[in-house]
Amino acid sequence: MPKVTVLIAVYNASAYLNKCIDSILGQTLTDLQVVCVDDCSTDNSLSILKDYEQHDHRVEVVHLEQNVGLAKARNIALARASGDYICMVDADDWYSLDAMQLAADILDAHKKTGCVLFRFVLAFPSGQGFSLKDFPSAEFSVMSGAEACRMSLTWQIHGIYMVRADIHKRYPYDETCRVYSDENTCRMHYAVSEEVRSCSGVYFYRQHNQSVTHSVTVHRFDRLKAKESLMAQLKTVDVGLDMTGILTNQLWLDVVDLYMFLYVHGRELTEAERRYGLGELKRVWSTIDRTLLDPQAHRKLGYRHMPTWTLFRLQEWIYFTLRGFLGKNK
Repeated sequence: MPKVTVLIAVYNASAYLNKCIDSILGQTLTDLQVVCVDDCSTDNSLSILKDYEQHDHRVEVVHLEQNVGLAKARNIALARASGDYICMVDADDWYSLDAMQLAADILDAHKKTGCVLFRFVLAFPSGQGFSLKDFPSAEFSVMSGAEACRMSLTWQIHGIYMVRADIHKRYPYDETCRVYSDENTCRMHYAVSEEVRSCSGVYFYRQHNQSVTHSVTVHRFDRLKAKESLMAQLKTVDVGLDMTGILTNQLWLDVVDLYMFLYVHGRELTEAERRYGLGELKRVWSTIDRTLLDPQAHRKLGYRHMPTWTLFRLQEWIYFTLRGFLGKNK
């Protein structure tokens, strides 16, 4: 029987930890290693983790004296992984009790398969329970790793899965940024897998607005460096498909979206943060290969590259001012 390692990076998640860890320890597949890295929490997350460690030998707890961010914390957990297969769970999410077994069975049966996607379900708090909704992911049984990588770039498929340990250890979490760059990892795992499959085991993704990706913070601009890091990484592997055009268009959409963020929320940032954000936008604007941009989208107001940075900024000001009058800058 295979052994599965589950990686959990924890930061101030005491309200959610019991549901998360109980869903792992209650799995029908019992040969588990659960590596929990407490990323210098300031609540009682660590004491909760220590209690689980004391009562179940499968739980291992690492406490960090300094907050290092999600990707690095997960890599610290990954370094301790001893399982044949690896998956992760955010500390506020949970799995169906059969998820590990279903995914591991597929990896056992199909040696060419590198990754197995779980069913990804969005969980919206509702009263004492949750309202559940499937993530709009393409349905499939099996596809090539290159195709899975391509589809993941535009979120046609998600990035919640179980992966063979040798793949994950060759391609650990991308630590380029404190946020966003960890998403690159699934794309690389798909890219180097001969096959990618799916299973019916469920990952429940709790919905709330407490994450950095929903907050007004200068770290929003990390999306740019994270996307550039992915472009560089994919160039190092032969996946049989040219991802450059797709990624260039995704990066361009990020530029426009982040300009709206700066337009709407700039006053909530410090002057130094505004300068940094504008500098990042200009830097990436100057590197975009306009010949790779989708002509149909590129002709739209707000999405034209423009011959100079000054003209581009003028266009964005006009575009988001008009959108503001219509109440669309959200």
